[in-house]
Amino acid sequence: MSLPCAHLLILVIGFLVLFVGGGSRFAIGLVLKPMAADLDWNRSVLGGAAGLFLAVSAAFMFVSGKLADRFSLPAVLGTGLIVAGLGIGAMAWVTAPWQALVLYGVIFAIGNGIASIAPVGVMVSRQFPGRMGFANAVTVSGTGIGQLLIIGGLAAYLADIGWRSSFLVLAVVTIALLPVVWFALPAPDQKTGGSTASAAGLNLREAARTRQFWLLIVVYAICGFQDFFVATHIAAFAEDEGLSRLFAGNLLALMGLAGVIGVLGAGAWSDAGGPKAPTLFCFALRFGLFAVIMLDQSHVTIAAFALLFGSTVWITAPLTVIFVRDSFGNSNLGALSGLIVMIHHMCGGLGAFVGAVAFDLQGHYGAMFALMLAVSVIGAVLTLMLARPD
Repeated sequence: MSLPCAHLLILVIGFLVLFVGGGSRFAIGLVLKPMAADLDWNRSVLGGAAGLFLAVSAAFMFVSGKLADRFSLPAVLGTGLIVAGLGIGAMAWVTAPWQALVLYGVIFAIGNGIASIAPVGVMVSRQFPGRMGFANAVTVSGTGIGQLLIIGGLAAYLADIGWRSSFLVLAVVTIALLPVVWFALPAPDQKTGGSTASAAGLNLREAARTRQFWLLIVVYAICGFQDFFVATHIAAFAEDEGLSRLFAGNLLALMGLAGVIGVLGAGAWSDAGGPKAPTLFCFALRFGLFAVIMLDQSHVTIAAFALLFGSTVWITAPLTVIFVRDSFGNSNLGALSGLIVMIHHMCGGLGAFVGAVAFDLQGHYGAMFALMLAVSVIGAVLTLMLARPD
C-alpha cells in the first residue's frame, strides 16, 4: 500500500499516541507486587485503582469519541496527553491508597481515555476508508509495541530505579509527545473528513434499538473482562508460581509483541472477509488457553499461555470501527465506537478488580481461570449471532 506523506504521518502519530498510552497503562501490572510490598498494601488496593482507572478512562473514551466527531483532533489528543502525563508522574509520590485512586484511577485515567483509540480510530478511518481494518491495526499495534518496549525497559531497570522513578519516566515520555501531536498532526476538514465519511447512519439512540448493538456491547464487554484480568495479573501470577520478577516483567512486555502479530493479522483478515471471523477466532483460542492453564501451571505453560493470550488482546480493537460502520453507518463513528470501547474497558476494570479480590480471598487465581473459560464460550456464541453486513 503506497501512501502519500500526509497519510503516512497520520499512521505514525496514531501509532505513537497508542504506543505511549499502551506502555503507560500496563505499568501497574509490572509494579503491582513491589509497590504493594513497599507500601504494605493488599493487592486489592492496586487492583481497585486499576479497576477505577479502566472505568474512568473508558468513560472518557466515549467522550473523546464524540469530541473527535466534531472538534480538532490535535486539541483532543494534546489535552489528553497533558492530563495523562500529570497523573502518572504524580504517582511517584503516593503514600496512601486514596492517592493512588485519585492520581492513577481518575486523573491519569481521564488523560489516557482522551488520548486513546477512540479519536485515533476516527482519525485513521477518515484517511483509509477502504483499508480501515489494516490501517487501524497498524496504529493499534503501537499499544502492543509500547507494552513491549516501555514495559520491557522498565522491567530491566525496575530493581535499580524503583517503582517511583518508573512513574516519572512514563510522565516524561507522555509529555514529550505533545509537540508531535500539536504541530505535526494535520487538521482535516471535520465535516467531510474524507470522501466517504457520509452523513448517513444511525445515531446512538437509533442504534440502541437494534439487536446488533447489544450483541456488540456484550461481546466487547466479555473481551475486555478477559483482557485486563490477564494483563493486570499475569506478572504477579508468574512470580507466584516461581518465575523471577525480571522474567515475569519481560513476559508481560512480550505479550505486547505477540499482540502486534495478532492485531495486524486480524486487521488484514477483516479487510478481506469482515470482522466477525477474527473475533470468533479470538474467543475460540482463549477457551483453549484457559482450559490448559487450569490443568497445568508449569513455567513453560505459563509462558506459552501469556504469549498466545497476548496475541489475542488487541484482535478486536481495530475491528470496532468496522463493526460500527457496517452496522450503523459513518455519521456517528466516533461516538458509537467510543461507547463500545468504553464498555470494553469498564468491564476490563471489573476483571482486574475481581481478579485481585479473588486472589486475596483464595490465595490463587483458579476460580478466575474457570470463569474466564465459561465467558469464552458465551463470547463465541454471541459472535456467531452477529449479523453480517449487507
